[in-house]
Amino acid sequence: MKKIKSILALSFIALTILSCNKEDQADQSNQASLKVTPEVLNKLRELSLNTTDVQVITNTKLDGTTEDAFLIEGDIIVTQDQLNKMDLHGGITTEQYHTTNLVSAPRTIKIVGLTGSGVSALSTNMRAGLQAAVNRYNNLGLSINFTLTFSSSTSGANIVVRRQNGSAGGVAGFPSGGAPYNSVTLYSGLDTYSTGVNAHVAAHEIGHCIGLRHTDWFSRQSCGQNSNEGTAGVGAILIPGTPSGYDATSYMRACFSSSETGAFNANDITALNYLY
Repeated sequence: MKKIKSILALSFIALTILSCNKEDQADQSNQASLKVTPEVLNKLRELSLNTTDVQVITNTKLDGTTEDAFLIEGDIIVTQDQLNKMDLHGGITTEQYHTTNLVSAPRTIKIVGLTGSGVSALSTNMRAGLQAAVNRYNNLGLSINFTLTFSSSTSGANIVVRRQNGSAGGVAGFPSGGAPYNSVTLYSGLDTYSTGVNAHVAAHEIGHCIGLRHTDWFSRQSCGQNSNEGTAGVGAILIPGTPSGYDATSYMRACFSSSETGAFNANDITALNYLY
């Protein structure tokens, strides 16, 4: 999927939209051990995850090994084991999982932004955006807080943020066993965008790591789509104080614009404080 989309809605007709993802960031495995079966799609529907474009990709892990995984909603990586363990009866909020797929709190989450001379090293722009994103989370005084170190060593890291060649956007995954997803990949196309856009994408992907969903999972309206998968009989639990409809400025929208500042809106802050 191209990173820049024209939104047909009149209020967005002049706005370029970039997806918070890189759907083609990894080649699909020709010999994939995973298959997008009806059973897999049914499980995703029960979790109220978008099943419009589920792919099997080859994901490179932090240790350099690869694994087949599902790519869902364009920027969420889920392995078969993680999918099997996801709770079905907690429901989904408009902002995030309200199931076992959250981070246990209180806790400090150590983030390492990779440095060095290799392709995985974050650019100056990415580093500035990541620092701004972490500052915004920490300024909320949540029951989880983040430390950020820029280093070539990943020792002790809970989340490693790395760069990879590709279009603008990034990918991450959901928490497991009370721990955040362990990596965020930012794509090199972000190098040409502002620090605000880099902060937005970094905060968005960290949001997935701690359990947040796309706020427009029910429509992907921010991408100019209309792909409501419904609640599949398990409900969609609305966080008190947040809107039940489309939130045009949430940092957890599925797609983002080139004018993003990286700021959280009032509804994002309400949701984060409700969870953590």
